[in-house]
Amino acid sequence: MAKKILVIEDDKDIRESIVYVLEEENYEVISSENAKILKSVNEIAPDMILLDNWLTEWKSDANGEQLSRELKSNTATSHIPVIIISAVSNIKEIAKNGLADAFLRKPFDLTELTELVKKHLK
Repeated sequence: MAKKILVIEDDKDIRESIVYVLEEENYEVISSENAKILKSVNEIAPDMILLDNWLTEWKSDANGEQLSRELKSNTATSHIPVIIISAVSNIKEIAKNGLADAFLRKPFDLTELTELVKKHLK
């Protein structure tokens, strides 16, 4: 059975590129342009979450760091690897503060994306 990856990215071109590459690697991919989909995270039961850092639609003005911290602090979702994606210069610090498993700096190489996903989906 294919591993399921939830991709939350508001940039349509980036989201579609990520989905395409991951589907080519035989992953089941569910994508959303906003974080509202996290309200259904338990039903979706993803094996991994790729999360853009600049999302504001879910809870007040929560960003990827805050959403990741919530996911990692919740016993129902803490086991799910979270990778924060962002172009900001302090992405490493954001990922650490958000308790994320890893980060991916935009712009990223698609090979870098697939290698990072494979590493965290063992």
